[in-house]
Amino acid sequence: MHLLFATSLVPDAAPATGYDIANAAIIAALRRAGVRVTLMGFVWPGRKPADPENTVLLGELDVRTDTASAAQKLKWLAQAMLSDLTFSSIKLRAVSAAAVHAAVLQAEKRGRIDGYVLNAVQLAGAFEAVFDDRPSIFVAHNVEHVSAEQNADAASSPLKRFMFRREARLLKRIEERLVDKASFVFTLAEADRAALGVPRDDRSAVLPLVTRATPFRRRKPREIVCDAALIGTWTWQPNRIGLDWFLDAVVPHLPADFRIRIAGALPAGMKSPHPGVAFVGRVADASEFVQSGAAVPLISQAGTGVQLKTIEAFELGLPSVATTRSLRGIDIVPANCTIADDPKQFARALVQMAKMGQEIDGRDFFERQRAALDRRVLLGLSRLGYVAPKAVPA
Repeated sequence: MHLLFATSLVPDAAPATGYDIANAAIIAALRRAGVRVTLMGFVWPGRKPADPENTVLLGELDVRTDTASAAQKLKWLAQAMLSDLTFSSIKLRAVSAAAVHAAVLQAEKRGRIDGYVLNAVQLAGAFEAVFDDRPSIFVAHNVEHVSAEQNADAASSPLKRFMFRREARLLKRIEERLVDKASFVFTLAEADRAALGVPRDDRSAVLPLVTRATPFRRRKPREIVCDAALIGTWTWQPNRIGLDWFLDAVVPHLPADFRIRIAGALPAGMKSPHPGVAFVGRVADASEFVQSGAAVPLISQAGTGVQLKTIEAFELGLPSVATTRSLRGIDIVPANCTIADDPKQFARALVQMAKMGQEIDGRDFFERQRAALDRRVLLGLSRLGYVAPKAVPA
């Protein structure tokens, strides 16, 4: 079987986002099942695709809103309003539907395409008609319309609330159409199946993800430089909501000498009066950075889908404190993770976990996640009529 994996951004040779990591895990599972996968989408400017031999590029594109000029944002907004498309999809209209169709035909030169894997709503929503000619599997990384509604509730201005509510309305229609047309739907969290209207096992399955190709093995003791380490793309609104909650509600309950390092892209003006909080920007190695904290705060307060930083912390065997929302898509919580949603309880648990520093071997978590991922990928492929040539290792 030959599938075209249609995505807004193809996996990067140097993955830097959770989206990249999730895509790499799903593509690897498809290939372990024996499926031939050709990738199609954009690549970040100046970057290289992770798998150039099996990739058809639509071009280079920077889809970030926070770094775009005011003129570019206004252009996107005007185009979105005129075309009745979402703000996220209109960015991908840098190419025409004819160009996307030509890319599909180019991919088919490598062998007949039996179906599409429509990876999230952005590209599929921008060019729906292009992907109507073959069976499809829809991968819902998030329930995008719910995330947009949450963003609207947390918006700081009437204009932002209006924009997010418009996105939510349009995204709901797009998701309904993609789900209705799909032979099978993959989500990354159990609650998302019901939110998308496909709770039955013959229509959907949850994909438990992994963040690396092989289990993590610690070669030397960790070098602890702070009590808590957080990393993320904090300019993404659902992440921003979680960070605001942590800084405003949790941090005031932490001791003055509790050291917190926060890495990743930050909105302008982000700060904290707590003397132990340090914003360190981008770091060379995200995994090494998160291991430098005695404990990992997992602070999600919004969004849908799965929190890959939670999965990574569990794979690394790191002690952590997690909100309930941070555990979306996780079936079994490791023994060295404390769950707390109340800010005071979260702060107390974080201090205790940082003092204890209880690490465990994360290899068992990794193996269980990957085995479940492979089984559920095969379940979805079977809806396209695929029979694996050999059993996937359990």
